[in-house]
Amino acid sequence: MTCNNIKIEMLSTGDEVLYGQIVDTNAAWLSEFLFQEGFLITSRFTTGDNLQQLIATLQERSLVNDILIVNGGLGPTSDDLCAQAAALANNEILVLNQQWLLEMERYFSSRGLTMPASNQKQAMLPQSATVINNPIGTACGFKMQLNDCMLFFTPGVPSEFKEMIRTSIMSEIKLRFPKVEKSLCYRLTTMGRTESDLATEIEAKLDIPEDIVIGYRAAMPIIELKLTAPQHKKNAMDKLWLELRELVKDNLLYEGGITYHNENGLAKVVSGLLNEKNLTMTVIEQQSAGMISYQLFECDAPVVKSEVVPLLTTEPKDYLLNALTKTKADIALGLVNFKEKNSQFMLIIATMKQVLEFNLKYIGRKQNRQTEQRILATIALDALRRYLLDRSIIGPNVWLEVLE
Repeated sequence: MTCNNIKIEMLSTGDEVLYGQIVDTNAAWLSEFLFQEGFLITSRFTTGDNLQQLIATLQERSLVNDILIVNGGLGPTSDDLCAQAAALANNEILVLNQQWLLEMERYFSSRGLTMPASNQKQAMLPQSATVINNPIGTACGFKMQLNDCMLFFTPGVPSEFKEMIRTSIMSEIKLRFPKVEKSLCYRLTTMGRTESDLATEIEAKLDIPEDIVIGYRAAMPIIELKLTAPQHKKNAMDKLWLELRELVKDNLLYEGGITYHNENGLAKVVSGLLNEKNLTMTVIEQQSAGMISYQLFECDAPVVKSEVVPLLTTEPKDYLLNALTKTKADIALGLVNFKEKNSQFMLIIATMKQVLEFNLKYIGRKQNRQTEQRILATIALDALRRYLLDRSIIGPNVWLEVLE
């Protein structure tokens, strides 16, 4: 059996999720976590805090899924309706679970507190439900069968949700489906080409075997390419991977799986190179407003000074060399003198022995300020990566013009 034969859906609940007042990070995390365990989320669904809608949704989704993971709605307040909806969806009543009531009382007493009466609601569970322990909060999870679907109810607090998935629910899923074939996923991240351009060349030049899927994730300025296939296709995957990597090598930022699958992937690569070469650095930036430094700090890069400056009135090269002298760093990276009118800026990589200056112009479509900062930071980090690898500093980029 492959993971594609199992229908697993996540049902996120709550008006704050439905109306976009909070970002549903739990859903993204669960999709990635299950994939690493060999399972695929086949669909996601979101509903608000409406009892009748919740009942109808549970009944409907349980008819089309093997597993339904319900997130949120287990708190002590009046808008936490999942336990009641689950009971009514299965024609049951809510009953007080003495085991969980005692757990909650211990939870509060261990902190020198008396449990509020409202928390007793969290121990009221559907008659057929089995408790799923929550070792770090007051909302227990529970599981129950509805139609031919196994439902797992989980708290919305991310730390509690993740702990419950890792320590309890994942093992239940594996027991239920013990012979699932894992999927493989190979990733690489590029910059400087459009998604349509990449897709056109890939489809024209590569022979993509059946059951291997090439996916694209665009988040300006990067495009992540992803190969996904069942485990038994590994040999074909490996061959296609080498061909794909060769095809995009001029625009390749980094490759890898979960280790680099985040917004700081490029900064992680640069940090690794700096630490490997035992080099310290200082960062001087203007329009990127500290984003370069922040990403490097997050990845434990050896940054000894970070400075956000206005439009420089002194020679930018001299400013960076002076910063090197003061900090005794090995490398200075500067992204300065951005001109709003025509999107021109300077990128400088300086050591006490060499200064590399580039006058650049962003020629892509106008972006909001945050996206613009992310584009500039990525260009600068890639330039530093290329410098550390002894490659040409500015790679091919359809959104970037190198000026004389």
